[in-house]
Amino acid sequence: MKLRQWQKSCINKASKQYLSGNNHFLTLATPGAGKTLMASELANHLLNSNLIDLVICFSPSSIVSQDFCHSLQSRINHRFDGLLGAKGHSMTYQSLLHLDGSFWELLTRYRVFVIFDEIHHCAGSNIENANAWGEQIILNIQGKAKYTLALSGTPWRSDAAPIVLSKYTNPDNKISCDYVYGLSEAITDDVCRVPQIIAVDNNNISVIDHDDTKTYTSFGALLSQSIVSYQEVIENEKVINYIISSAQKKLAAIRTKNSDAAALIVASSIEHAQLISRLMKANFNEEAVVVTYRENEPSSIIQQFRQASTKWIISVGMISEGTNIPRLQVCCHLTNIKTEMHFRQILGRILRMTTSKNQEAILYMPAEPKLLEFAYRVKQDVPFEADVVQFEDMKESDESHSNDVTAAEVSFGKGGKTRPSLELKLPEDDSFTDYPTFNGKSETIEEHFLATSYDKVVNVFGRFRQESIALGLSELR
Repeated sequence: MKLRQWQKSCINKASKQYLSGNNHFLTLATPGAGKTLMASELANHLLNSNLIDLVICFSPSSIVSQDFCHSLQSRINHRFDGLLGAKGHSMTYQSLLHLDGSFWELLTRYRVFVIFDEIHHCAGSNIENANAWGEQIILNIQGKAKYTLALSGTPWRSDAAPIVLSKYTNPDNKISCDYVYGLSEAITDDVCRVPQIIAVDNNNISVIDHDDTKTYTSFGALLSQSIVSYQEVIENEKVINYIISSAQKKLAAIRTKNSDAAALIVASSIEHAQLISRLMKANFNEEAVVVTYRENEPSSIIQQFRQASTKWIISVGMISEGTNIPRLQVCCHLTNIKTEMHFRQILGRILRMTTSKNQEAILYMPAEPKLLEFAYRVKQDVPFEADVVQFEDMKESDESHSNDVTAAEVSFGKGGKTRPSLELKLPEDDSFTDYPTFNGKSETIEEHFLATSYDKVVNVFGRFRQESIALGLSELR
């Protein structure tokens, strides 16, 4: 596969830095830019130059780990299964907690190149402030590996903790990246699609509490002025139906040119995903693949969907950062994880450019203030005037030209009604939450969800407004 110009440039700069005595290199490349291929080619270059003996790769999920394994095998033409004769292994960050001293001896006996995909999940400038994964890197890899390469599309953390192995500038305390390839450059180079983000709002929302009814003119007002939570918004069947309806129409239009185009729905819990699936079948006669950590082989489900022409996949924590399904072009953001890192990673699933005729990328979401803030920041990254943010009044009727259309109705009843409890309660803001891990270290909500998910292998009548805004290598001893 032919390398893109940014990939060649990044490889050249990393090679020069390694030869000059610096053994760590941090690359910021926007989601969908091709970090996996760049890292694999750099590993191949170092092996061919007789600068390293082995390659070990860590990534946040089993599906990404498999993708890295395939990429490394393809570029280097050697096995990466960790068995005798292999050139290395690709593993998840969860593996770090189970590797023993005999494994880590590899880094002192051989010249090992270690790749960290989505390094922002590993925190710590020292043992005291490190999370579980960062601690293992500090103890066993830092200063011991011949060279290290860190990759990230979102090089920051929602808890503001330092990213492991990274340098920060003074006095602004911003992360210092050795190579930067942002969304602006990727769009200019036709590497990534121009995103369109559509925020669905409602201008006449009612909250019914016994005999008391209060109305609100937007989801923002509802969330700030009432006891209704964002979880209730994304669980509201009217909201789900409206967003799915809009996404379905857009996907159908895209599939007239790209017959295999697909849509991703990111749900907040398994129960939520099942609700969305039932509503899609009942209201739109649409079947959806559901992938969660409860499945025996979630990675196989994702791989099968990647190669198929099926329209819809609903994910709970399984398709976020790094998961490569190029035919995804439509996304429904219905998770209650509201951090900018997670938002951009989800958006990145539909930005990867392909050879298909239609290259639209559309994300639908409720008009929640934090998400809107993130969306407008994405707009600032687009290098030219584009309709990243659009405003459109929508009626409930399918026929926009009809004179007798009615406005949509959505209600939140508080009069003693109960809702199904979530399997995993997540924060409803952008704040940091401490969760205990295996050794008492803390992690952000995204990492908590990753660890939970992957260790097994997360009447209102009104007008809707759309605002388009695997552990081995020990055998090598």
